[in-house]
Amino acid sequence: MPGKFVLIGSGLAGGLLAAYLGRRGYEVELYERRVDPREGNIVGGRSINLALSTRGIYALERIGIADEVLRHAIPMPGRMIHSKSGDLHFSPYDRDPSKFINSIGRAALNTTVIEAAQRYSNVRVHFNHRCTEVDIEQALAHLATSSVEAAVPPAPLPKTISAHGDAVIGVDGAFSAVRQSMQKRITGFAYNESYLAHGYKELTIPPASDGSWQMQKNALHIWPRKSFMMIALPNPDGSFTCTLFWEFEGPRSFATTTTDDEIRRFFEEEFPDAVPLMPSLLEDFKTNPTGSLVTVRCAPWFFKDKVALVGDAAHAVVPFYGQGMNAAFEDCVVLDECLAEFPQDRHRAFAEYFSRRKENADALADLAIENFIEMRDKTASRIFRAKKKLDHLLEGLLPGSYLPLYTMVTFTRMPYAKAARRAQLQDRIVYGVLLLAVALILVFFVVALT
Repeated sequence: MPGKFVLIGSGLAGGLLAAYLGRRGYEVELYERRVDPREGNIVGGRSINLALSTRGIYALERIGIADEVLRHAIPMPGRMIHSKSGDLHFSPYDRDPSKFINSIGRAALNTTVIEAAQRYSNVRVHFNHRCTEVDIEQALAHLATSSVEAAVPPAPLPKTISAHGDAVIGVDGAFSAVRQSMQKRITGFAYNESYLAHGYKELTIPPASDGSWQMQKNALHIWPRKSFMMIALPNPDGSFTCTLFWEFEGPRSFATTTTDDEIRRFFEEEFPDAVPLMPSLLEDFKTNPTGSLVTVRCAPWFFKDKVALVGDAAHAVVPFYGQGMNAAFEDCVVLDECLAEFPQDRHRAFAEYFSRRKENADALADLAIENFIEMRDKTASRIFRAKKKLDHLLEGLLPGSYLPLYTMVTFTRMPYAKAARRAQLQDRIVYGVLLLAVALILVFFVVALT
């Protein structure tokens, strides 16, 4: 029987989940601490462009907005590797050239999912409402309200309101207020957060004077430099959003590179082909914030039939597999399916959702960290490229029986944990066969020489 959900957080997953719940007939009150993204008051410097792939597209298709979203996307069928010498190497993601990930800006996608939710008259969205605490027994959220004008001194004290529903869903990101309330009140609540030693800073490559892209448009560009890297994703306006992933501390790091000369020298040494394309490099580097990269694991993701967590609030991951948003969208699909399966038992629906997603979220967290090492250390390696070619060869020779890990994660809806286990088994078999082949060759030469 439909009831009322209070959703905290109208980011990407929050907007999409509101649309799913609204379609199912629930009354939905969606609260967001930030201003309406459609008003254009977006804080710059923290975007890390999104890579929309199969799981996310499926979730958007289910709610009928995939085509609308993909109109703003740029296909990227592979990585363009930039060496320090300026040489370029294109590495396709899949042997099938029709398979690609999609570069899309966060603001455009956020706007689309919010508007999709608001098409349902039973969904209401409230901006400038920051959740301060949740009474998890009562499904009651306490919120501090503000306005854009309140940011101008002298700012009045924020007003507080309470929002009550049959259940509260926390879709409020890695530093979730809903999850913090659960931590305080659930005995034995397991929580772990871990940070990389690296941070990130957003930079920009603007369009050429004629509005065109200054690098290959249809590629995810990577400058791998062993312990750090820079990436760039294309935007529809001809620009690229670049992100430098670099150590916070150390002899060469964000902490030690602060003056104009130090910044310029670092980029000219490490990314010489990019520097001429970045006229606002110094301003961007000094002005844009340095973000942190956190992995969050917790359990359980629900409390009785009163509270549940979705997306980064439950399982924040680092961005190096391009799956954070896709996984959060997949959460929305699974939670919607569980609510449909158990319409009279929301507690069981929440428990089933947690059971189906927890193992896969943990597997993705591990895969994302491993892929950081791959992107920054291995993509420039000839041995790594040879392994990728072998993967694609085996996929062609053994259709359906052999799938590269990247393909399983990015271009199928196979559960993340199953994909990781299958990739490990495939690697053991392949390496075993290669070792056997080498052994047989050595035996052949020994016999031939005796």
